[in-house]
Amino acid sequence: MTDSLSRLAQQLDLFAKDRDWQQFHSPKNLASALVVEAGELLEHFQWMSEAQSRELAPDKRDAVGAELADVLLYLIQLAAALGIDPIAAAQSKLKLNELKYPVDRARGSSKKYDEL
Repeated sequence: MTDSLSRLAQQLDLFAKDRDWQQFHSPKNLASALVVEAGELLEHFQWMSEAQSRELAPDKRDAVGAELADVLLYLIQLAAALGIDPIAAAQSKLKLNELKYPVDRARGSSKKYDEL
């Protein structure tokens, strides 16, 4: 992990240890919490138009930021629980996606790689 992500993971670990919460932080539970928080993030955009979702009012933007933080925190905890470096995993996935979605076939298309 990058230094800032490693520090954040350490802070999260200490936060959980101080509260004796590691007992609840199985990969399954962390993945479940991550999905719940992602749903709460999505809830802020429910019923919005595309344009409205791009121009959030400051209070709505702050609320979305808090939900993004929750998603990030659970993602970091899940990665740590499984011994996965999320930056390395994302970089590997990006390389794979570059192969699946070559620019000359994917540019401007929302089709899945097997439909290009």
